[in-house]
Amino acid sequence: MKSTIALLPGDGIGPEVCVQARALIDAVATRFNHDFAIEEALIGGAAIDAHADPLPPATVAVCERADAVLLGAVGGPKWSDPNARVRPEQGLLKLRATLGVFANLRPVKPHPVAAKYSPLKPKLLNGVDLLFVRELTGGVYFGEKRREGDVAFDACRYSVQEVERVTRKAALLARGRSGKITHVDKANVLETSRLWRSTVTRVLRDEFPDIALEHVLVDAMAMHLLTKPAEFDVILTENLFGDILTDEASVLGGSMGLLPSASLGDGKAGLYEPIHGSAPDIAGRGIANPYATLLSVALLLRHSLGLDREAVAVEAAVSDALDARVLTRDLTRRNAVSTAEAGAWVVRRLAE
Repeated sequence: MKSTIALLPGDGIGPEVCVQARALIDAVATRFNHDFAIEEALIGGAAIDAHADPLPPATVAVCERADAVLLGAVGGPKWSDPNARVRPEQGLLKLRATLGVFANLRPVKPHPVAAKYSPLKPKLLNGVDLLFVRELTGGVYFGEKRREGDVAFDACRYSVQEVERVTRKAALLARGRSGKITHVDKANVLETSRLWRSTVTRVLRDEFPDIALEHVLVDAMAMHLLTKPAEFDVILTENLFGDILTDEASVLGGSMGLLPSASLGDGKAGLYEPIHGSAPDIAGRGIANPYATLLSVALLLRHSLGLDREAVAVEAAVSDALDARVLTRDLTRRNAVSTAEAGAWVVRRLAE
């Protein structure tokens, strides 16, 4: 296969973990006889420094001609002034709009070696294999905002079409898993949640009758994730609830350095990134965990390039690294390896 991948290292530890991702992509191409062209471009704070724009036109052009986009991280204290005219996060929001992505996927499957770093008891983590599908483009984050004296307003808005398309995405993913979706809302209070509930129910009934559906209120779901996470599979929810619940669920895996994500739309070119952020406190020290970025490469191979065998091989190599206790400092204080050592180990295992 011949494909083009846009690589956006970004800020903080982003460039460090993206070096390892590039090496892994090259290793996949060599082992499986693919031709992957990697085009690197600026985003976030690095782009502000160079072009006074968090997503310059040149970066947009690179992403628009790519088959998939891999992002490191954006942001840092240098650009953290909330009153600044341009901020790194604006680049990410604009990139999502450019790519037309609307569904954020976050898998959570704790590895036994890392699970001991979770605050939950090991018995609660047995069998946990979650896939969150979070709507990305609507809700209170994108509604009208204003302030009048001592009163502030944030409007939450959703359309039927926005709910339908992310529901279909979740249903197709559920068909490849257990065939069950848990939809999370606040339908006992919010009108937007009532629209969500009725729309999700109708789409699954009419278009995906083979998919089992349950509705759970968001406050109950926040509790269930900590008391019985293994009972769930695909979890579908709106933007704000998904933002909160996925961060809560990140503790199940033991480290945010192990959790990848994908943002998908109706097109092929998805956006892939680790969930851990730019971590400016450890940037440049060579100790960042690259595994979330490497697992994001696996998601990229699977969802944008249709290369499931290659994705499985990457996931197996990362799992083998954890089994062999090739651990960075977020996972161990004894015999911790560097970012480069962890990445090189995975590349060697993949090549075997």
